[in-house]
Amino acid sequence: MQFTEQLILDKEIKDSFQIRKLENIVFDGENSISVINNRIFIIHKGEGNVMIDDNHFEISDQEILLISKGQVFSFSDGTKISGFEIIFGNCFWEKTPASASNCKQLLFNDAALHQKMSLQGKDFSELNPVCEMMFEEFSSEDYPNKLDAMAAYLKILMIKLTNLAPSFHDGIDDFDNQIYRKFLELVSSEYIKMHDVQYYADRLSVTPRKLSDISKKKSGKGAKEIIAGQIIAESKRNLQFTARTIKEIAYELSFSTPEQFSHFFKKYTQISPLDYRKIFVNIGR
Repeated sequence: MQFTEQLILDKEIKDSFQIRKLENIVFDGENSISVINNRIFIIHKGEGNVMIDDNHFEISDQEILLISKGQVFSFSDGTKISGFEIIFGNCFWEKTPASASNCKQLLFNDAALHQKMSLQGKDFSELNPVCEMMFEEFSSEDYPNKLDAMAAYLKILMIKLTNLAPSFHDGIDDFDNQIYRKFLELVSSEYIKMHDVQYYADRLSVTPRKLSDISKKKSGKGAKEIIAGQIIAESKRNLQFTARTIKEIAYELSFSTPEQFSHFFKKYTQISPLDYRKIFVNIGR
């Protein structure tokens, strides 16, 4: 299982949307991609491995990979996939009806919770026609309302994917789910500056204890762990793929001192930032 050591920035795409049909595509493992748009891999048949941030996943048939903006991923050399790759930016998502916005928040604001999902037979048979129609529409000649049609297909797909997410099973409209989704959205946009559970609880008009209980129920992680998870993921990306010093990373992530950042990082990873960077010293060369 060989992964890449070179980082490249994701490419800009026309209208912030693209769907590709993958037919026995074999990846050579040459590059890691720093994602600037959200990505969905709907895998019909697959074998190999993928690394998302620093987590390894084995690829198999009939499953979903979700990769959100800001993450880094690479396939191991020789990985083979058949299915669909869907890429969309936030500006394209804004074209979808507002009723679907909760679905994107749940799936992508903490993508690590839903990074890989297996598909049962019925789930696969329902998703595939939507992907086929979306691909056919995307491949057709442009017309005035084409992007709106694509956005409608994406909405349908996202709703179906959300129904597969474990954290969704208790019902989308209950109070806890609404709080949980709003919490993920806030953390996604503000974790760099705000690390305190109390801040998010105040914004959501609940107690820190209530917020943590809801988070634990929906994801298996407390509110503090979810905030920390975002900070650690961003820290790892900086340590692996940038030349920023530990001090620069600490201040960028709103820690008072480099020592405070190092203590926080080691608490959640059992390794110091410096030692973590040494593991990936060849990345980017």
